[in-house]
Amino acid sequence: MLEDIPTPPPTPLEAAAPPPTPPAAPPYSYAPPYAQASPYAVYGQPPRRRHSAWFWIAIIGGSLAAIVLLFTVMVWSIVKSVTGDSSATIDGLGGSRIGVIDIDGAILDADKIDTQIRKFGNDSSIKAIILHINSPGGGAAASQEIYNEVINVRHEKNKKIVASVDSVGASGAYYIASGCDKIYANDASVVGSIGVIMEWTNYGDLLKWAKMKSVIIHAGTLKDAGDPTREMTPEEQAYFQSVVDNMYGQFIHDVATGRHTTDDKIRPLATGQVWTGQQSLPLGLIDKIGGFRVALMDTASSVGISGEPTIERPAADKKGLLALLSDDSTDLFPNPSKLLDQAPGFYFMWR
Repeated sequence: MLEDIPTPPPTPLEAAAPPPTPPAAPPYSYAPPYAQASPYAVYGQPPRRRHSAWFWIAIIGGSLAAIVLLFTVMVWSIVKSVTGDSSATIDGLGGSRIGVIDIDGAILDADKIDTQIRKFGNDSSIKAIILHINSPGGGAAASQEIYNEVINVRHEKNKKIVASVDSVGASGAYYIASGCDKIYANDASVVGSIGVIMEWTNYGDLLKWAKMKSVIIHAGTLKDAGDPTREMTPEEQAYFQSVVDNMYGQFIHDVATGRHTTDDKIRPLATGQVWTGQQSLPLGLIDKIGGFRVALMDTASSVGISGEPTIERPAADKKGLLALLSDDSTDLFPNPSKLLDQAPGFYFMWR
């Protein structure tokens, strides 16, 4: 048998030679079966996943939505810049709102309230305006100016304006309310005080006590009428009374016009006195007993707003310390010269 033949021993040359070096392995090039099955596969990597049609539909739809939103914001910005109305909205986005303007305390400056009324009057999303009043009145000219602004916005913009009297709606505040479409007041609200008052402080005796005197040079008999350092003359008394009477007549006429009645019907009520809301209803000074909530819901319903209305109030003026220090106003540090401003004042004010 061949297996029984012994292997000859190596020759001396074969014994001295090093063992043969095995051939080097070729570079690794094995690809898994799933890679070999796809012509698009890259060795050592899984194939790329192909997205479904819904994926691309979602991408395209999202992109279109983003473009529409961006376009909407651009249009809104243009509308705001053209109208100057920071509350301008695009139909369908802003909804229908009721503008509420608070008139609190003494009425001395009409500019701020007039601006708020005009702003709401120009805003198409504001369907009606409520003047929420808690004031004893104020300057005659300031009250009259706000009254005229209310009338203008009602007629020019065809926008409903309603007055809701909180605790007090007297004198100049009632003057403003009379220009509205409707006046609401609580049973215990104070309403009325149709009248004019002129006042100043006479400190002539104080100057005498301090051994001081006022020096005035003027041309014109009545140029220094109302000098707080002396008593009035009979001529000055008659002069100032005529001015007050003229303002009084304007007050009566404007209230009568606003309340859709005659001067003769308002004049008996123009004694300067006030009435409660309960008393003023049969007198025709107000239209309905009710607080702010009643006025709000009635007004919303009258302009076609169903359910709970959205309220829009003017943005509050907020000033930081830097703005106060750099502002030209004298609210923070009053000018001492203002203390010398003792000119007589005419007021539609309940005392």
